[in-house]
Amino acid sequence: MKKRVVPIIIGFVLLILVNVFASFVYTRIDLTEDQRYSLSESAVSTTKHFEKPVIVDVLLDGNLPPEFLKLQIETRQILEEFASKNNNIKFSFVNPLEEVAQIEGTLTDLQAMGLTPAQITVEDNGKVSQEIVFPWAMVNYDNKTVKVPLLKNKLGVTSEERVNNSVQQLEYVFADAFSKLGIKEKKQVAIIKGNGELDDLFLADFLTSIREYYNIGAITLDSVASNAQKTLDQLTNYDLAIIAKPTEAFTDAEKYILDQYIVNGGKSIWLLDMVDIELDSLLNEEGTALALPRDLNLTDFFFRYGVRINPNLVNDLYFTQIVLATGEGNQSQYNPVPWYYNPMVFSKNDHSITNNIEAVRLQFANTIDTLPNDNKKTILLRSSPLSLVEGTPKQINLDIVNTPPNKEKYTNGDQPMAVLISGTFVSAFANRIKPLQLKGAKDLGEANQMLIVADGDIIANQVRNGRPLELGYDKWTNNYYGNKEFLMNSLNFLLDDSGLINIRSKRVSIPFLDATKVAEQRTKWQLMNIGLPLLLTLIFGLLLQHFRKRRYGI
Repeated sequence: MKKRVVPIIIGFVLLILVNVFASFVYTRIDLTEDQRYSLSESAVSTTKHFEKPVIVDVLLDGNLPPEFLKLQIETRQILEEFASKNNNIKFSFVNPLEEVAQIEGTLTDLQAMGLTPAQITVEDNGKVSQEIVFPWAMVNYDNKTVKVPLLKNKLGVTSEERVNNSVQQLEYVFADAFSKLGIKEKKQVAIIKGNGELDDLFLADFLTSIREYYNIGAITLDSVASNAQKTLDQLTNYDLAIIAKPTEAFTDAEKYILDQYIVNGGKSIWLLDMVDIELDSLLNEEGTALALPRDLNLTDFFFRYGVRINPNLVNDLYFTQIVLATGEGNQSQYNPVPWYYNPMVFSKNDHSITNNIEAVRLQFANTIDTLPNDNKKTILLRSSPLSLVEGTPKQINLDIVNTPPNKEKYTNGDQPMAVLISGTFVSAFANRIKPLQLKGAKDLGEANQMLIVADGDIIANQVRNGRPLELGYDKWTNNYYGNKEFLMNSLNFLLDDSGLINIRSKRVSIPFLDATKVAEQRTKWQLMNIGLPLLLTLIFGLLLQHFRKRRYGI
């Protein structure tokens, strides 16, 4: 008897010791192949500053379609990981449409908050229905709230791919939200004015979006002529400068101010059009306009940094549409037509700026040549393989939408249209006569980066009734493009000290059932999963009864 009791007592004591040890030492082990539940150091660092409760309300609950149920499960898993790093992070899942009587009011309230619903087509046993889901989370901390989009849309992807894209972004979007809530000192972003840049109305959505991260100010280069040193001193207070579609040539003095800002460590984003042509000109001038080279007096400036923006146009068979009106008065009809001068650009690399973003829409874009020097050039956006380059001057006519393109001519593809330059920058005015004298002027700078995009309209939002629309949204076709995300990522990449942007490169793979096989073999698997266990239970019961009768005679 004692021999039987001793092992039991030993096992019981070991069990107590293991539980006591576990109460003091806590660990989680990620056994997934792609380490999808292991947070990066950058993500963990965004949670360290929380000393008060952080409440995360996830609007994904209730009777969800299968794809959103997967998104719900993955969201719960990633939030559990964040909560394990800081006990102040609390989360809950709620169904915003649970109260049937108040659905319309709730929909209106949520949309007024900027929470766009997703309309999902659900097919079940041949029946098709529409479901409304709000794939959003609200992160609340210290009287501040950040909206977190959980669904990542991309053009032309399946439901499974959409969920995969969304899951890959979960760590980033929550870490980004936690980072916003923890910002105490914002970096400074300058919007350069004075050379015919885009009006603030067309920059409104982008500037509104980046206010959560950065302080924004305007620097006008007109003051260079009267007080160049003061202009440079003001500009050096900013960490990054954005030059958005200038239309007037820069003077040598203005270029020197920008050059010294860059050489002294200032980051910059250049969004340039080297061809003067607008779609509005075509629509207002009976469908024809002349595309002319635009001289911004920047060729020598960029040559020293290792690039050349060409005064040409990219004609691409991977295009975005425009809408043209036919008929008059009440009989007018608006029809989407292909427009080959508005390329739809997909990224061809895994850079953290472009990884997993929607296609970017460019308008009358140019090409960029990379020139040999010591700086590193990373091509972020290219034209498609089915594109060609057209020189200017060139007559552009709307009638091309009615003429099928000759595909044999589209052989000059993969043209660079956005380039990231990194390196130790040498002044564009080194070994040259300086246009003016500046204090602390340098010919050799420090390690720096700049982004050049050969399209100024990439940052321009559309306008409806005098109000700016979301950047990337086309009001004529109701399509969304990745312009905003591309520029936001670029800004975060150039200014991000925490490495948070690198989380975007994380890749996870979610296994899905084959929908075709499920439909074809539905009955078979239902019988195996439901009928077979019942059958085995019945057989087991009959056998048990048979043996009981034989043994006990009852």
